[in-house]
Amino acid sequence: MTARSTTGPAIRVLGLHKSYGKLEVLRGVDFEVQRGSIFALLGSNGAGKTTIVRILATLLKADAGTAGVNGFDVATEAARVRESISLTGQFAAVDEILSGRENLVLVARLRHLDDPGGIADDLLKRFSLREAAARRVSTYSGGMRRRLDIAMSLIGNPPVIFLDEPTTGLDPEARIEVWDVVRSLAGRGTTVLLTTQYLQEAEQLADRIAILHQGRIIADGTLAELKQLLPPAEVEYVEKQPSLEDVFFAVVGGSAEGGGSRESESNEK
Repeated sequence: MTARSTTGPAIRVLGLHKSYGKLEVLRGVDFEVQRGSIFALLGSNGAGKTTIVRILATLLKADAGTAGVNGFDVATEAARVRESISLTGQFAAVDEILSGRENLVLVARLRHLDDPGGIADDLLKRFSLREAAARRVSTYSGGMRRRLDIAMSLIGNPPVIFLDEPTTGLDPEARIEVWDVVRSLAGRGTTVLLTTQYLQEAEQLADRIAILHQGRIIADGTLAELKQLLPPAEVEYVEKQPSLEDVFFAVVGGSAEGGGSRESESNEK
């Protein structure tokens, strides 16, 4: 894999514009993502999040502005950018006929890597999928499929990964599983650009958050910095009530290890 530099931002976007006919989707977007961090691009449906990801992944050309990934320009050095990234879309791109291990081995072989089996086994262990390694992916729960999908995207150790709405359609338990995976990516030095419409997801995961609204970044900062945009809160003393999330995990007995409880549910369906 080609890496131009280990210094400077992993992603730099300046004055990005994109229109589809008369519909102006991006109206001058600017932001930077530091290496080894989790950056959340937060916005409602239609805000332009996926358009930004597609431009950064060299799948779409901007009308104006510049963007760089891992030190490479997305317009003039597209091949170098593609060597530096991996993209996980809104729906898990896994082969349901194959087993989890077979999916991983297939991708490793397509990338002409040495020891595809060893790579697959390492990722199965890392993503808590060893017990389900030989099972067809069609039997996996939503959280397991998403974990496998992210594992497949990491084959080849890309320094930058784009996660476009990674928890869309997942239940609360599966969402927590994916959050743990995303945290582990940054912990190993991978730069993560995460798009989401879930406020809690951005709050839980991101080192820095940019709010995209009507094609522009209207706020960009850490969670603490963004909270300072609001007037000081009035202090009131109230009895703390458990959240729905607290109730859910108390009832189900906590997050499943390795997808165990989810496997049973999947087999019953």
